[in-house]
Amino acid sequence: MNYQKLIIYDHSELFIILNELKKDLNLEIIEVSKNNLSNLLLDKNESSLIITPKKISKLHHQIIINNLPIKISKLIEKFNIEFLKKKFNQQSEINIGDYKINLNSRELLSIKDKIKLTEKESTIILYLSKSNKPISIEELQSKVWGYQSELETHTVETHIYRLRKKIFKIFNDESFIISKKNGYQIK
Repeated sequence: MNYQKLIIYDHSELFIILNELKKDLNLEIIEVSKNNLSNLLLDKNESSLIITPKKISKLHHQIIINNLPIKISKLIEKFNIEFLKKKFNQQSEINIGDYKINLNSRELLSIKDKIKLTEKESTIILYLSKSNKPISIEELQSKVWGYQSELETHTVETHIYRLRKKIFKIFNDESFIISKKNGYQIK
């Protein structure tokens, strides 16, 4: 899971307080000044929020905190709500090849059709899509199912077989998930 990051801009007192609590908050806390704000490049998929006393134009995922004092519990609640909103929006639709996957509704979408996916199927597709090389059965067992590699099971092969069959039936696509000698890969 991504480590959540709070970027405190031009709010030194708030940074000091939150930095003391960061172990309990399970957040990375970073202080940014006016001088190094331009160096702040955020990845769209990065799980970060910017805490600022006033709105900064052209900067996303800001929380304006200008009325201090504020209860820590209310502040943490605000952070959690914003992180949840951001995660939900990031999961809305992810492009994977010729398709989009919506992890919130668990659907694989093409221009014309859609397939309802199980949670495991969407996890498999998402995991395979993050690699440019084939993923071994053992790695899928470990990362997607949490199995130890010593177990003798055909769970991965069975799930992939059923998923490919479902994709072929609706999208007529035999090559979305391809088998290689060392694992599976999304084309």
